[in-house]
Amino acid sequence: MSVPLLEFRAVDLHYGPIQALRQVSLHVDEGETVSLIGANGAGKSSLLMSIFGQPRPSAGQILYRGEDITRKSAHHVASSGVAQSPEGRRVFPDMSVEENLLMGTIPIGMAHADEDLGRMFELFPRLRERRNQRAMTLSGGEQQMLAIARALMSRPKLLLLDEPSLGLAPIVVRQIFQILRELASGGMTLFLVEQNANHALRLSDRGYVMVNGQIRLSGSGEELLGDPEVRSAYLGGH
Repeated sequence: MSVPLLEFRAVDLHYGPIQALRQVSLHVDEGETVSLIGANGAGKSSLLMSIFGQPRPSAGQILYRGEDITRKSAHHVASSGVAQSPEGRRVFPDMSVEENLLMGTIPIGMAHADEDLGRMFELFPRLRERRNQRAMTLSGGEQQMLAIARALMSRPKLLLLDEPSLGLAPIVVRQIFQILRELASGGMTLFLVEQNANHALRLSDRGYVMVNGQIRLSGSGEELLGDPEVRSAYLGGH
C-alpha cells in the first residue's frame, strides 16, 4: 500500500485555552485533488497553517511522504516540496509582479527561474501583461493568480490553497478554478481549503467536511455534492 503524500493523524491544535482542531485525521494521495470545506471559523485554515508549524499541533502527527514533519521548521517543509497560496493572497504590495514571482524560488534557488517565469506567464497571461506593475495595483483576482503562481515557482509536489475564491467576483472565481483544473489534470497534487463548496467539490477527487474543528463527513467530491447535509449547509439546499 502506498504512503499518502500528506497525512494528519489524530491532530489536536490549541490557541492558548481554545481548541481549534480535535482528533483530525485525513490524507491526500499523490496526484489527487482533495478539498476541505466548512463554515468560516471551522478550523480549516488552522489545519493548513499547522503544516508549517504556525501553530504547532498540541497532539497527533503530520506526515509528508511518510516523514513526521510535526516539529520541523517551515523552511524544511517548503524545501521538501510543499507550497501554499495563503488566505488573503498576501502578495508583496510594493514589489512588481515579476519580483513577487521570484520570491517563490527561495526554497529551491534560482536555477530554473527564467524557465518557470515563462511557464507562469503561459498559465496566467494576465500576469505577463502586468509583469512590471506593482502588486498593489492589481485587482483581487490578479493578486490571487499571483499568489498561486508564486507558490508554483518553488516547483512543489503538493500545493496548498487557502480560500482561493474569497472575496472574488463569480466570473473571476470560475477563472481561478479553471486554472486549478488545468494544474490537476497535469498531475499536480492539490489540497484545497474552501468555503465555496460547489466549486471545490466539483474540482476534487475527494473531500472532507469540517465542523467545529472536527471532520464530520468524508467521501468523493460527487458523493459530498449529493449528500443532503452538505447540500443543506453549504449549497443552499440545491
